[in-house]
Amino acid sequence: MADRVLGIIAEYNPFHNGHLYHIQQAKMQTGSKYVICVMSGNFAQRGNTALVDKWVKTQMALQNGVDIVIELPTIYSISSAENFAEGAIKILDQLKIINTLAFGTETDDLAALNNITNVLYNEPKEYVAILNHELSTGISYPKARENALMMYLNNIKRYANILSGSNNILAIEYLKAIKRLKTDIKPYAIQRKNVYYNDEQIVDEFASSTAIRKLLTRNEFSDIRKVMPENAYFLLKEQVKRGKYVLGIEKYEKEILYTLRKMSLEEILDLPDVNEGLENLIKNAANSCNNVSDLVNIVKSKRYTQTRIQRILLYALLGITKKDMQNSKKVNPYIRVLGFNDNGKQMLSDICKINPKINIITSVKKFEDRNNNKILGEMLQKDILATNIYTLGYEYDSWANLDYTSKLVII
Repeated sequence: MADRVLGIIAEYNPFHNGHLYHIQQAKMQTGSKYVICVMSGNFAQRGNTALVDKWVKTQMALQNGVDIVIELPTIYSISSAENFAEGAIKILDQLKIINTLAFGTETDDLAALNNITNVLYNEPKEYVAILNHELSTGISYPKARENALMMYLNNIKRYANILSGSNNILAIEYLKAIKRLKTDIKPYAIQRKNVYYNDEQIVDEFASSTAIRKLLTRNEFSDIRKVMPENAYFLLKEQVKRGKYVLGIEKYEKEILYTLRKMSLEEILDLPDVNEGLENLIKNAANSCNNVSDLVNIVKSKRYTQTRIQRILLYALLGITKKDMQNSKKVNPYIRVLGFNDNGKQMLSDICKINPKINIITSVKKFEDRNNNKILGEMLQKDILATNIYTLGYEYDSWANLDYTSKLVII
């Protein structure tokens, strides 16, 4: 393929003007003609749900400049920034046609991001010693890591601002994964415009996904309309009208509490991210609470962030164990195509020519019939279960098995 192909890793939860700006800027600045997006499915990296299902998110992306949408398997999409990034980069790398990866950042200092990446990748002894000392004070791992990096790099002014940005942190994980996988994909940072991930205000025609979800709880559709591309806004509005949207994991709180009450301490300890007696805290909270937000508030602390607790609740809900997580690090994930346009169709045929052994899924049933890789089979089962549980959050029409019955989104 002669033309340049850009890779993007996203959640599009939901797709808004900031995402459109990112795609347009990334294409223009890198001289790319085509865009392939690896997108998380029905559950998100910060331990929450997608607002609308993965097929609707796919349609939003394809109508706004993306040529192919590939699902990031659930096990990566709800794990730590490190595993999220590595799973996505493994997918892009297998395609063999991606020239550049463009990601959003809060900083325009790519050199600083690279310096941090090198420390985390090489783990010099002095840095590890500082990190261990910080951890011994009882603070969370992200905070300890931030403190240790600033001390080791010896420039608080330059690095403090960088390590507080959630997009910067993900960017560093992308850079680390690119190094570890020794891929030829060139990283490219696009600075976010006007609003950051957690901002709740609208600035000009920009608002974060967090702000949009908040506006939806108050039915403020006129504000939502200002900050989303028209086609994406109407798709969202249609799903809301049909009761096919999920505002957060609170929708599954009874299922989560039921699961945790049924689990033994050993089973809770076997969930990823659970260690150091955290299983006791979770079990006691589950036995005394009747909603998720109380449970999270009881368990979270300086050491255990809310995001980490919410991710653990999703692992319990979806039956994901430490072994599943370790297995996900050992394999090249399958390429689950959710949708494409005409350009994307051509690219898929090019990808298959360049890499005939690649595991591309366009039909779940056909893949199950021919697949002989146990780990990939188990990973796909988690995606199917994730969709089956996700639709339980709908107001009506909570069909199961959509992974078998939903058609590819073709624009």
